[in-house]
Amino acid sequence: MNDANPLLQTWTAPHGLPPFADIRPGHFEPAFAAAMQAHLQELQQIAGQAAAADFDNTVAAFDRSGRLLARVEAVFSNLTASQTSAELQAVQRRMAAPLAQHDSRIYLNAALFERIDALHRRRDALALTAEQRRLLERVHLDFVRAGARLQGADRERYAAVMAELAERTTRFAQNVLHDENAWRLLLRTEDELAGLPDFVRAAARQAAVERGLADDAQAHVITLSRSLVVPFLTYSTRRDLRREAWTAWTSRGEHAGDSDNRELARTILRLRQQQARLHGHASYADHALADTMAGSRAAVQRLFDEVWSRALAAAQQEQQALQQQMQAAGETGPIEAWDWRFWAEKVRQARYAVDDAEVKPYFQLEAMVQAAFDCAGRLFGLRFAPRADLPVYHPDVKAYEVSDAAGRLLGIFMQDNFARASKRSGAWMSSLRWQNRNTPADGGGGRHAALGLAAELPVILNNNNFAKGAPGEPTLLSLDDARTLFHEFGHGLHGLLSNVTFDRLSGTQVLRDFVELPSQMFEHWLAEPEVLRRHARHCGSGEPMPEALMQRLQAAHRFNQGYETVRYTASAMVDMAVHARTEAEPPADLCAWEADLLRQAGLPPAVGQNHRLVHFQHLFAGSSYAAGYYVYLWAEVLDADGYEAFREAGNPFDPRLAERLRQFIYGSGNTLEPGAAYAAFRGRAPTVAPLLRKRGLLPEPA
Repeated sequence: MNDANPLLQTWTAPHGLPPFADIRPGHFEPAFAAAMQAHLQELQQIAGQAAAADFDNTVAAFDRSGRLLARVEAVFSNLTASQTSAELQAVQRRMAAPLAQHDSRIYLNAALFERIDALHRRRDALALTAEQRRLLERVHLDFVRAGARLQGADRERYAAVMAELAERTTRFAQNVLHDENAWRLLLRTEDELAGLPDFVRAAARQAAVERGLADDAQAHVITLSRSLVVPFLTYSTRRDLRREAWTAWTSRGEHAGDSDNRELARTILRLRQQQARLHGHASYADHALADTMAGSRAAVQRLFDEVWSRALAAAQQEQQALQQQMQAAGETGPIEAWDWRFWAEKVRQARYAVDDAEVKPYFQLEAMVQAAFDCAGRLFGLRFAPRADLPVYHPDVKAYEVSDAAGRLLGIFMQDNFARASKRSGAWMSSLRWQNRNTPADGGGGRHAALGLAAELPVILNNNNFAKGAPGEPTLLSLDDARTLFHEFGHGLHGLLSNVTFDRLSGTQVLRDFVELPSQMFEHWLAEPEVLRRHARHCGSGEPMPEALMQRLQAAHRFNQGYETVRYTASAMVDMAVHARTEAEPPADLCAWEADLLRQAGLPPAVGQNHRLVHFQHLFAGSSYAAGYYVYLWAEVLDADGYEAFREAGNPFDPRLAERLRQFIYGSGNTLEPGAAYAAFRGRAPTVAPLLRKRGLLPEPA
């Protein structure tokens, strides 16, 4: 089987890319088995060698190990997120525990940890470079945080907890995808389509075609893709249908049956509490925050305190304006959560004469992609050359070779922009290979080279979930969609511009509350007038966005920010609160507990949340953002303060600042402590005032 398994063969496509067309779900389990066995043999050679431990034969060797497994895992995780199937999901469920058990075999390997620990204890005497020392410290901490110091029954229990967590988080994500795919709102009559502008109708018609309703000329479908449900909530005059869509969107994971996430989330919380206790922490939040810039719940709470009361006051003022608009239109009763976007759009049009139906034709998807590429070129000298001949996993995916100003190839970038039933919701960046220079010793032509493992060029992917335009018609983005595209592209640049030696320190593998800085920082360039003048052109006439419309957009950019800030911060507060609990048992009714917490915090019912616990994939489809959803706000302090440097320079493409941004933020990976990396770019520590001004929660200086 292995001889015919494309995952285990030489990848002969340009740049060592996977042979996606040849890969089948049945290839993964044997490939994982072979790759895990190969990895364990590599680790045994490191741990059992007679030579005394030194940096090269232990730490650098550990960083080089497992490349075959890494490439199989990368292909698998990208397919299960972006182009899944029932067969792949079954493999995902079966492999969750074995992969977690393999991680435990790595990090609970006593002989291997003994060598790493010995080097760590005498790190001051090893004459290491700064990057070597950083790798040693990070690898040592990885082992400690994975339970390497545990003994006896605690080690066994820890491994069992991590295996069960992997199974449960996999199921959680699959349940959310099930609920998203199971619901659709079918609209046929003009009454049901009332209020929807042409761009929403076109997207809903295309969604109907993609769901097998091409022969029903009247059929339009609203799905739970954000790019469809949010415009529907914004424009539909049918309040009953808005309520139906809102209820479906916010109740994902809360339906009795096989996809019910309520008890599953409680089980995940229970296991995380056991994990934290085994590490000696009172709560999972304490464990998670120990390896962050924030460092403690108290530091995160101080940030919440800076923002929450200001955001609540702003949201309450916004709600009054919406209520007045509603009453002026002859509607009675209170604003409900499914009403807010509808009436906010009416107020925005009245105050700023800004209408998405007028704005969207200037934000064509292809033009915004080119805008992002252009900004990367002006800042960092990058060039993106399309390569239609490179293998991709779906026809929607576009591949590019990325070169620097001197024409040197830096990496491969793949962009997958459209929503589909086989793809999870949201937007994300991922990798098929991290940039590094720590290639296997036989990189000149041995087994690793034959497998394509010696290449150091990064292969970076961006996924979005935009509603596709009809065949022959452009895909139009909202301003929020365009920001999402720039945000994920910022993550992509973080991977592509990485310039480090070691795989473990490459790209976005940084502390969680630093990782959102490069992505959120890049969003700022979308709003620059010179970028809009160059790229925001009408999809019909090709004319640039009128200056008057651009000025109205600039004037409206803080509109409704109380609402947006409260929604985000509420979700971050719930995340921190549920993971800060010290009880062994989670709340018996997680949904009721969540609602009560937010009621006590003063969340207006009309606002709602970004995410509820039962479908909060950031928290429960994996551990990366558990007790860490606050990181977007933390990073926004950095990005708002950082972009002030370009404003102070009077040039959004200031070459001196761009070079420092590339070197210390986008290029340094995890080779620098994040606070030091930011200070090296900015020349000082960040301040919170630019964030508050950006969100309209603090007046601009006179």
